[in-house]
This record gives sequence, structure tokens and C-alpha cells, in this order.
Amino acid sequence: MATLVAHLTECGAEVLVADDLPIATDVRRMPEAELSAHADLMIAIGGDGTILYAARLASENGVPVLGVNRGRLGFLADVTPDEMLASIDHVLAGNYSRDTRLQLRATLERADGSRVVADALNDVVLQRVDTGRMVDFETRIGSHYVNTHAGDGLIIATPTGSTAYALSCGGPIVEPQLDALVIVPVCPHTLTDRPIVIPSRESIDIRLLDRDGTRAEIALDGHAVSDILPSDRLVVGAAPARITLIHPPGYDFYGILRSKLFWGRDSRIRYEESED
Repeated sequence: MATLVAHLTECGAEVLVADDLPIATDVRRMPEAELSAHADLMIAIGGDGTILYAARLASENGVPVLGVNRGRLGFLADVTPDEMLASIDHVLAGNYSRDTRLQLRATLERADGSRVVADALNDVVLQRVDTGRMVDFETRIGSHYVNTHAGDGLIIATPTGSTAYALSCGGPIVEPQLDALVIVPVCPHTLTDRPIVIPSRESIDIRLLDRDGTRAEIALDGHAVSDILPSDRLVVGAAPARITLIHPPGYDFYGILRSKLFWGRDSRIRYEESED
């Protein structure tokens, strides 16, 4: 971060940082929640979790996000540390592409009339908590009844989130520019309970069934936001606002898949190298 701040300053850019960020150089400090109101670009250094966090900060004011990967996989943060300064130079010169990503809006409607509303870039997850029991729940898409599920929960993911938790549960990889949502059961009790892809214009209605010992919660982008009761109704659909990611020249979604998932490599060669 210190290297990046020094480089941006030399390029004539004003650098804004959160009050508690441990950088000793001359920067403009402000509360983290106010950054997007004053920024033209937000740079996140870390893994995909850092990008998701930055996206929540940036979404309110539509600020684009550039990710520098210091994590393990980094499907979202595609700039490597070695490429960081050169990539920043390209972006400052206007040589970049904009990638607009669908977000989810989750609305939990409680029996007392109160509501919990939150957005997610990756996924909304219904998951069991504090018990070894399965959860039973019903899903509807629009006005259509779909299924009554039993298992550990359900993932509703954007195309961006299709390479995250949904992928590990057997869901498909969805090209980021498709206007689609992925519904993926988590450890379903019935083996025919399979993932499904639907248009993003549809809404998903989820209701928890009343069973002894059932406890469940709602998590957005990996963070628990609320418990859910059988008397509640969870509605998930496309959020009004989208997130814009910035990519330097050479960005290739399929190249990232090959790199992260080791596609297109001869496994025999890797095996022989490991033996050596």
C-alpha cells in the first residue's frame, strides 16, 4: 500500500485513505464510510473478500473498483502485485475496460412488519446454525412454486458469485455478463435437488418450514446479517445498483479461470515434475 500511495502521489493523484489505515505518507484521511463520496476510483489490495468489502463501500456512490490480488484465488482481484504499478499507469491514462456486475438485494420480511434489507455482490445464503439438524424450506420463483427442500441450506448467487461458495456446492460457472441468478442447494437430502439458473428479472421467495429444533440464518457475501424464523419471508432478486470493476488491458475472464482452476494443463507433466 505504501508503494502504491507513493506512486499515485508522484502521478499527481490525490490519495484518500481511511482514518485507521497505517500509512505514514502524506494522504487525505477521512472516515471509511465517506470514502466513496469523494473518490473517482477505489483500489482494493487483498483477496476476493477485500474486493467484496470495497464493493459495499463503493456501491452507494457508483465508484468503480480496481483489485490488486494478495489473496489465494482472486477471481475478482485480477492485478498481480508485480503488475500493480504498470496497471495503475494504464488506468490513469484511460487505458482500461469497465465491467459492470449484477448485485443481489435480499429483503427479510418479518411477521411484525419490520424488514431487513441488504445487498450482496456474490451471494445470499440461507444456512442452518447451532444444530446438526437439517433445515426444511420452500422456494418459489415469481409466482411459481418450485420445491420443498431439506438440507443444510440454499445459495442464491450472481454470476460473480458462481465461482465462490456456489461452485464448491456443485453449481455452474456463469459468465459474468449474463443477467442470471444461480440457485444452489447446500448438501440436499434429496439427490435430485439440483442447481438451477434463472433470469435475473425473477425474484426468489423462500420460507422456512416449522420443524422442531430448526435454526437458520441469512448470510450475505459470507457475513451473517440476521436469523430467519418460519414466520418470516425472504425475497431475493437483482439489486437496483450494479458494481463496476476496472480491468487493465489484457483482462480475460477465461484466462483467469484457466489460471485459478488449472485448466488447459497437462496433468502428466505436473505429476512428473512433482516426482522430480
